[in-house]
Amino acid sequence: MRNKVLSLAFAAASFFAAEQAHAQCKEWKWPDADRPKAEECNVLYSDAVKNGHYKQAIAPHQWLLKNVPNLNTSIYIQGAELFDKLADQEKDAAKKQVYVDSLMLMYDMRIQYCGEEASVMNRKAISFYKYNLNGAKAAEVLPLMDKAIELNGNNTSDGLLIPYMQAVRVGATKLKNLNEEQILMRYDKISAIIDAKISKATTEGKPTDKILKYKEDVDAILMTLVKINCDFVRKNLAPKFKTNPSDIVLAKKIFSFMLKDKCIDDPLWLEAGEAIHKVEKSFVLAKNLGLRYSSMDNMEKSEYYLNEAFTLAPTNQDKAEILLAQGTIVGKKGSKSEARKLFRQALELDASNKDAYEKIGDLYYNSFNDCSKRENQADDRAVYLIAYDYFSRAGATQKMGAAKAQFPSKEEIFLVNYQQGQSINVGCWIGESTTVRTRD
Repeated sequence: MRNKVLSLAFAAASFFAAEQAHAQCKEWKWPDADRPKAEECNVLYSDAVKNGHYKQAIAPHQWLLKNVPNLNTSIYIQGAELFDKLADQEKDAAKKQVYVDSLMLMYDMRIQYCGEEASVMNRKAISFYKYNLNGAKAAEVLPLMDKAIELNGNNTSDGLLIPYMQAVRVGATKLKNLNEEQILMRYDKISAIIDAKISKATTEGKPTDKILKYKEDVDAILMTLVKINCDFVRKNLAPKFKTNPSDIVLAKKIFSFMLKDKCIDDPLWLEAGEAIHKVEKSFVLAKNLGLRYSSMDNMEKSEYYLNEAFTLAPTNQDKAEILLAQGTIVGKKGSKSEARKLFRQALELDASNKDAYEKIGDLYYNSFNDCSKRENQADDRAVYLIAYDYFSRAGATQKMGAAKAQFPSKEEIFLVNYQQGQSINVGCWIGESTTVRTRD
C-alpha cells in the first residue's frame, strides 16, 4: 500500500513540469479518449469515499489525477477528504506521513489546475498545521500560514485564526525562532483581521460572539508570550498611537491591554477609548468613559459620554443605569431635586432597580443642613425618617441603621405633641410624607 500511495505522489508530481493551466474546474471536462474509463474511475473512487472505503478509492482516483487532472474540482475536494481520513486513521508514522504528503499534493494540484489559490491555501494551511505543528516540519507551519493570510487578508478562514497564534507560540517557545518584535508583528496581523470580521458582522447585523471569543483567545495566547502590561503599552504602543491617533486597531489594543492591567487612570487609556468611540460608538464604551471621567471629577466629559450612552442604550435597564449615573453627577453639583428627578425616571424605566431608591435615600439623608429650621429636632430630623424609608426599599440595611440612629428621641417628639406612627410631611425640597418613629 505504501508503494501505491508513493506512486500516486510521484505520478501526480510529474504534472508540475507541464504548462500550468490555472483554469477553473467547475465544469466537467471529460476526455475525448478514455471517457468511459474516466467515468468509471470517477464513480468508483467517489462511491468509495462516500462509503468510507478510503483505500479502495486510491487506485481509481490516481488514474484520474494522472490522465485528466483538470476533470473537475471535485477530484481535489474529495481527494483531500480521502487522504485526510487515511492520515487520521493511520497509526504507522511513516505511512501517515505519506498520506499527509498526498493530502498536501491535492491542494497544490487543485491550485495548479483549477486556480482558487487563496481559498485553497486557507485549507492547506489548516491541514498542514493539523499534522505538522508538533512534528519534524513544525518550522514550515507558520510560513505557510503567513502565505495563506497574505493571499486572503480579511477573508482569511475563521478556522485559521487561533491555529495561527498557536503556531506563533510554538515558534516562540519550542522552535525559538521568533523574537518579541516578530511575535507582535504577527499578532497585529491576525488581530486586524479579527477586528475587520467583527466590524463586518456588526454592520451586517450578524452575531459576533464567536469571533469575539477568537479575539479573546488570541489576546490570551499573546499574554503567554510577551509580558503585556501598562509599561509595555506605554513603551511600545503609545508612541505609535501618538503618531497616528486615528489607528483604531492600535487604539483597541491599548484600551484592552490597559484595562486588563487595571491602569485606567492613565490618560492614554481614555485617549484610546475616545478614539475608538469616534469611529465605533457603543453603549458599553460610552458608559465606561462617562463613569471614568465622573470619578475624575471631569463632569463636562462625563456628562457628554453618559448622554451618548443613554442614546445608545439597548434596553430600559441600561437607560436606567445611565440615569443613575447622571443623577449622581447632578447631585454632586448640589442640585438634589434634579438628581431625584433622574433617579425617579430610572425607576420608571426599571422598577426593580434598588440602587435608585438607595440614591434617593442618600439625597434625603444628606439634607439635614439644607432643610433644618432649628425650631425643633422632631421636624428637623424628619429627613432621616424619609431616608430610612428609601433605604428600606433598597434593602440597604447598614444605611437603615445609620438613619435610625438619627431619628428624633421620644422626648423630642413629645415636645411637639407627635405620636409614634403618626403621618407627617417632610417639607423643604423633599415634599413627601413619612411616619414618626424614634431612635430610643
